[in-house]
Order: sequence, then C-alpha cells, then structure tokens
Amino acid sequence: MPTWVSSGVQVYAQRLPAQWRPQLIEIPRPKGAHKSKDRHAHCRREGEALLAHLADHQRVIALDPQGKTLDTKMWTQKVQNWAIHDAHIALLIGGSDGLHETCLERADEVWSLSALTFPHMMVRLLVVEQLYRAWTILHGHPYDK
Repeated sequence: MPTWVSSGVQVYAQRLPAQWRPQLIEIPRPKGAHKSKDRHAHCRREGEALLAHLADHQRVIALDPQGKTLDTKMWTQKVQNWAIHDAHIALLIGGSDGLHETCLERADEVWSLSALTFPHMMVRLLVVEQLYRAWTILHGHPYDK
C-alpha cells in the first residue's frame, strides 16, 4: 500500500478506542495476476483466501458496487447495533477485480460505498474514516459537524 493510505488508516484507527479499532488483514495479490488473462481465477483464489480468514460466527459485510448504499445515519445505526450486541464483523474489500461471487454469497449484507468507483486501496481508508465518524456521532463528538 502507498504510505499515504497506511498513514491515513493509522490516523483514524488510533483515534478510536481499542475495542473499536479494526484489524486489517491484507491478502497479497498473486504475482503476475495483473498481467494474467485469467483474472477470474486470480479473483477466485483471492476470494478463497479472504474466506479462509473468517470465523463461522462472524457477520460478514461485503463491499461491492452493486450493494446497498448507506448514508451516514444508516451506517452509524449499523455500527451502534454491532457495538450493543458485541458483534464480530468482517468487512470484505476486494482487490482490483472486486470480490469473487463466493465472498458475496457468504456475506450477510452487501454494501456499496458510492456509485463512484474507488481504488481498492482507498476503500480501506474510507471505511476506517466512516467507522471513526460513526463513533464520534454516537459519542457526541463534534467531528461530524
């Protein structure tokens, strides 16, 4: 990841209390995958690697352009519900080819961050910032204003 992405993720993660900090598990893209004609096979292998990190009890949210779009209020309500129920959430962010259909099938919900297309590396920064934003809203912090 570019330094600015890692730094941005770290800034927002450090602002969160320890129990709210996300654990980032990065699945390395196989060497030569971007040059391969069989992108579907690489996407499938990437999906298998993502799924291997999930626990059976985890609630899985897949981020996909075809998913449901949430506004800040809806996102915050979801996060509040997770906190109340001590939910173990996994947010799946696909690589440059997106998520394999097996990941979408495993997901309890599929969300879209926007109708815009974002680089997959930037999505992790957006997600951590939105998590921080939700936390600030729930705790009456002025960040969201």
